[in-house]
Amino acid sequence: MEELEKLVREKLSVADAGHDWWHAVRVRDNALKIAGTEGGNLKVIETAALVHDLVDEKLFDTEKARKELKAFLQESGLSPEDVSHVINIISYMSFSKELDGAGFDSLEFRIVQDADRLDAIGAIGIARTFSYGAHKGRPFYDPEIPFEEVTTKQDYRNRETPTINHFYEKLLLLKDMMKTPTGRKLAEERHLFMEQFLAQFFKEWNGE
Repeated sequence: MEELEKLVREKLSVADAGHDWWHAVRVRDNALKIAGTEGGNLKVIETAALVHDLVDEKLFDTEKARKELKAFLQESGLSPEDVSHVINIISYMSFSKELDGAGFDSLEFRIVQDADRLDAIGAIGIARTFSYGAHKGRPFYDPEIPFEEVTTKQDYRNRETPTINHFYEKLLLLKDMMKTPTGRKLAEERHLFMEQFLAQFFKEWNGE
């Protein structure tokens, strides 16, 4: 695990603040918290949570990164079954993959996916969203650009809408997309906080 943490720190040193080492740590902590209630293979859960962004197409050449990570995990002593499980989890857990119906399922997959989605909502989620919007040079709001539903991976990836729109395209949907009872419960408070933030944002925007 020490060598794995070293690898993740090194690889994510090039990432924006929302996908950095500390995001990986928070997802790992969220995953272990959920697993404390839901169960599952903790080795697979912790490993997948830490490395989940090492194959993110926003950051890396996905196929090359997947091969390199698989080789590292094989050399680390994980069983072939656990290596395959980790690779499947991180290959299918993204929001965009789910939009296109790409599927893989296991208890460990549901736990790690929920853990990642928890970090996308609430106070941390709001901070990450505005940080990434600034990273991409997007305005945080433009009342002339309406909120629209996203239905496919291509549509989602090609969106260049203001940051506030992202709440309606993705973040406010995540609570009801949680796969575990514990994940759904943990998401409720964070979802409510986002709703309160948006209400205050529009109140101030409208000069009330």
